[in-house]
Amino acid sequence: MSLEFEVSRTAEGGGRRGRLALPHGVVETPVFMPVGTAATVKAVPQDTLEVLGKDGVGAQIILANTYHLYLRPGHELIRRMGGVHKFMSWTRPMLTDSGGFQVFSLSKLRKITPDGVEFRSHLDGSKHFFSPEHSMAVQIALGADVMMVFDECVEHPATYERTRESMGLTHAWAARSKDYFKAHKAEVPWHEELGGKTQSLFGIVQGGMYADLRRESAERLVEMDLPGYAIGGLAVGEPREVTREMIARTLEWLPKDKPRYVMGVGYPDEIEEYARMGVDMMDCVLPTRAGRHGLVFVRVDGVPVRLNIKKLEFAEDKGPIDPTCGCMVCSRYSRGYLRHLFASGEALAGTLLSVHNLAFYLDTMARVRAGLAG
Repeated sequence: MSLEFEVSRTAEGGGRRGRLALPHGVVETPVFMPVGTAATVKAVPQDTLEVLGKDGVGAQIILANTYHLYLRPGHELIRRMGGVHKFMSWTRPMLTDSGGFQVFSLSKLRKITPDGVEFRSHLDGSKHFFSPEHSMAVQIALGADVMMVFDECVEHPATYERTRESMGLTHAWAARSKDYFKAHKAEVPWHEELGGKTQSLFGIVQGGMYADLRRESAERLVEMDLPGYAIGGLAVGEPREVTREMIARTLEWLPKDKPRYVMGVGYPDEIEEYARMGVDMMDCVLPTRAGRHGLVFVRVDGVPVRLNIKKLEFAEDKGPIDPTCGCMVCSRYSRGYLRHLFASGEALAGTLLSVHNLAFYLDTMARVRAGLAG
């Protein structure tokens, strides 16, 4: 089997403790997945990502970005290098998005048709076209364990009619994605090397901020009998309570025996809340993006808050970022030193602050898993 998912315990609130077996390893869920946009989790070496404890953060699975890797260095180059795992020297599981959200973000540089999306590169303005089939071809060449159907992410706010039309396009593209994947899945670079295993294709539920459309989208995708399902189109500007409602309502209509993934969320308290609701997988660029801007997460009376290390008040602070954190950064460096690095423009600042934030997120999920173990 290329994907096996087992839920060992479900709590009263819906949170579940699970085990996701993929071609490149086993993932304990619920899990937070660091984002490695261009085949790198920004500023963080792979060995630091892998090791758990005072030498690293212990990431079980990471993401790579189809759109960015397609543009640079190109999916065919990565295929010739043996796939994205070998290209970036990452031996653990990986997931790629479809490129749909990145194309969505190029609102002034794209044209959507039933066939796919024509867009201009944000790098050099060159013209490109992504269809569901092309997105699948790129993701197969990259070779992540899990890949996503090509979808359209609707803007917020959007009318009911616009959202329904977009959702219909997403469903049509999902069917085309599935057909192409079924015909070409053996072309993944590691197919023979890993005993004939293949990637797994997840669907993406859309429907904007309309509960009835979310239900319709979930039901249509479940009919396709895919091995996992994501909830997309959230964290695009809607209030947090709306995000929570859409997740809660959508979870009701997704299979309980398959992994459930919420894309692109969120703050530490959000990922903890969603995991306790029954979400198995989440990702977000926030830990590393915040770190590169001097923002770090700490716990105050058990509640996660953001701290701005750039403030002058930390210039002579001898304490760690978070006294309750045992990560490699908090166990060695002071707030004063980290502020100095950031104020001096030293590249090490972005690395150390990103490492701490990733450790904070991954520790949050570890605590949730421990609480769900029974």
